[in-house]
Amino acid sequence: MSKLFLSIGSICAALAVILGAFGAHALKSNLAADMLEIFETGVQYHFYHALGLLAVGFLAIHYPESGYLKWSGWLMLAGIIIFSGSLYILSISGVRWLGAITPIGGVSFIAAWLLLSIAILSAN
Repeated sequence: MSKLFLSIGSICAALAVILGAFGAHALKSNLAADMLEIFETGVQYHFYHALGLLAVGFLAIHYPESGYLKWSGWLMLAGIIIFSGSLYILSISGVRWLGAITPIGGVSFIAAWLLLSIAILSAN
């Protein structure tokens, strides 16, 4: 489990850097300021949670059987896809109803961090 989340976290971090650079260079002159800000929020949360996935992976080295860690990692990944993904698509496409699914990703992030805390507190 540790290698899996370390790999996923590393890939997510690389994608966050790529998307951040894309936003700063390719989208800056093509998006309205409010849409660019939405895109940048997606990148921020994407990167924070890529680091969270790395934390899950490092902790999984010591606690490989922790179901809480496993769920925390999967929920962080789901949050990146749903929260950040919806913001990326919304900002580029202008399809506003996508904002309605963004909170589902936010709840996924919150649950992931709470499960990470439970995993740490319940570790022997």
